[in-house]
Amino acid sequence: MVKCPVLSSLPLARCLLTEKTLRIGYLVLILAVSAGFSLALAGETLPSPAGEVILTISGNIERSNGSGIAALDREMLERIGKRTIRTTTAWTDGVKAFEGPLMRDVLAFVGAHGTSVKATALNDYVVEIPVADFEKYDVILALRMDGRDLHPADKGPIWIVYPRDQFSELQTPRYDERWCWQLTRLVVQ
Repeated sequence: MVKCPVLSSLPLARCLLTEKTLRIGYLVLILAVSAGFSLALAGETLPSPAGEVILTISGNIERSNGSGIAALDREMLERIGKRTIRTTTAWTDGVKAFEGPLMRDVLAFVGAHGTSVKATALNDYVVEIPVADFEKYDVILALRMDGRDLHPADKGPIWIVYPRDQFSELQTPRYDERWCWQLTRLVVQ
């Protein structure tokens, strides 16, 4: 009878079974640790904003910086990314250059899961926008227009901007109503 080199009292067949079981056990342990790490990241706390909060995001989000709400200042939004859209609007003259993060990147940053976003402005204007818009088009949260920070007097601090001139279907009242300016709050549904 051939004996197991690891445990000399076991027959070789049981030793191989034991080694296989150990390998499976290690694999299960590695997967469990990895899954736990992924879950920890999903529920990760966002840093607190250093400046004035200009946007809050709540609803179906995984990451927040307190009480299930992601409170973001300008600097946090700028760190998510910057995209420039040059387009006309129904409210301004000529082509304007808008800068800000892509809406889909902002939603990914907070771990959003949903089919729509309810956007609310300073004046309590509310519009529901399908998340599919953010996947199909490069919609941005504009923080600047023509190189200048947006303020409430000029539709800021944040304006939802669609790449209107790139897609004829975006040049309709249906999409115009989704251009929420003076944006302060998003609720992911």
